Formats: sequence, structure tokens, C-alpha cells
Amino acid sequence: MSTIVKPVNQKAWWLILPVILCVAFSAIIPLMTVVNYSVQDIISPDNAVFVGTEWFASIMRDEDLHAALWRQLLFSGAVLCIEIPLGVALALSMPSRSWRASAVLVIVSLSLLIPWNVVGTIWQIFGRTDIGLFGWTLARLGLDYSYVGNPVHAWLTVLLMDVWHWTPLVALLAYAGLQSIPEAYYQAASIDGASKWAVFRYIQLPKMRGVLMIAVLLRFMDSFMIYTEPFVLTGGGPGNSTTFLSQYLTQKAIGQFDMGPAAAFSLIYFLIILMFCFVLYNWMLRVGTRDSGASHD
Repeated sequence: MSTIVKPVNQKAWWLILPVILCVAFSAIIPLMTVVNYSVQDIISPDNAVFVGTEWFASIMRDEDLHAALWRQLLFSGAVLCIEIPLGVALALSMPSRSWRASAVLVIVSLSLLIPWNVVGTIWQIFGRTDIGLFGWTLARLGLDYSYVGNPVHAWLTVLLMDVWHWTPLVALLAYAGLQSIPEAYYQAASIDGASKWAVFRYIQLPKMRGVLMIAVLLRFMDSFMIYTEPFVLTGGGPGNSTTFLSQYLTQKAIGQFDMGPAAAFSLIYFLIILMFCFVLYNWMLRVGTRDSGASHD
């Protein structure tokens, strides 16, 4: 048999050249600049001294960084534990047809349309005990609530604000997964006499696994990089109770103008997010493969 040799047209690379240039200017060049700053002591714009890995070593020994990291991990874990189940429950309760479905989708999406700084301002007013409905209600119930004076109250208020803002995103993703399930699955379950829990466990949850994986990754990355909302609401206080990693990095880079340590910390920050997302993705992929094999058995 004769071998057919397909012609190779190298001109096709010109089609992706704009994408390569955009990625280079938006990601690669800034990243290399940060790497360059992380190994230098920036004394002035025209004077820098090479220090190697000194900034990385000092950052890893920083106790304030350790505290901010634990606060960040606790916050991101709480966000996932609350928003994912709550979003799935909200999606299950939403109507699937008629005009009510469209109306509910619009209402649920309203909080996602609000800019992050406006969300912080809304909750800053909402939590006040004199003019805010939330703070006023808690005060009338006899609770000594103060998000500006009590670290626990401040942390819980930031968590509640994030749940209010981003749970609709999880609900919309889960709702999209539910709408992709063919009606024949529900008909077969009805004929078999399956309970609501069995329908959810063996039909709805497996079909939502792909979108829930996206929801977990998006919410983890976004919550791990949260900055604007707690900065507007509490300014990182009281004390350092709501100073998360992004705000700590901003204080280093802009507040103290320590460009070298800030660059080193930003690289560590990036690697932490990358590592956790890689672990989460592979864990969810492994769970999905195991459950799929068990269902076939």
C-alpha cells in the first residue's frame, strides 16, 4: 500500500500569533518581571541588588504570613462547605419550566451583577446596628453584634457576605447540570419506584458532577484571592482578623513598598493556588471515575 504524505502548511502558525502575543504581554512578561523582582533588593528605580532566594526564605519565616494563610484556608474551606450544598439545594428547588423559571433565574442572578466594592459597601451599611437592617435586627434580639469591634463577628460577616454574593453562581451551574438530564431518566426512576434521595444520588448528582467540579474550582480560586469585599467592609480588621493573603500582599507591595518580598510572596501565593486546584481537580476526577465504575457494576 502506498503511503500518503499530507502537506504541512507552516503558515497556519500565523493564525495563532495574535493569541501568543496576547498571552506574552498579559501573562508571561508580567510573571517574568515578578520573578526578576523576587531575587533583587529594589533600593530605587535605578538601583537594585541581587539577593537570590533571601526574600523567599524570609517570607516563609514570616509569622504574619502564616496567620494570614491559616485564616485564608479556613475561609475558603468554609465557603466551599456552605456554598456548594446550598447552591445545589437552591438549584433543586428552582422551577424547570414556564415563565417562573426565567423569573427565578433573573432574581437569583441579581447579586452576581453587583460589583465587588459595592457588595462591601452594601454589607457595611447592612451590618450597622443604627441604620442597617441586619445589625439592627440582631441588636433588637439582644445580641451584642459589632463587625467593627469583634473579630469573630467580623469574620462571620465576611463569610456571610461571600455566601450571599456567590452562592447564586453555584446554583446556576448546578441548575444547568440538572437541565441537561433527559426526562427518560426520571421516567425510569418513577417506574422503578425510586425515592427522591435515590433520584438525587444516582441520577442528578452524577450528572451535575462536571459543573460542580467547575463550581468548586471557581469558588476556591476566587475565595482564596478575595480582597475587595473584606477590605471595604472591615479594612482587614479588627486587628488582623479579616486580613487574608491578598490584603497582606497588598500591604507588603503598596503599604510598605517592599517590592522584593512582595514579589517573592506573590509567586508563593500563585503556587499555593495552583497546588490546591491541582489536588482538588484530581480528587474530584478520581471520585467521579470511581462512582461511575460503581454505577456500571
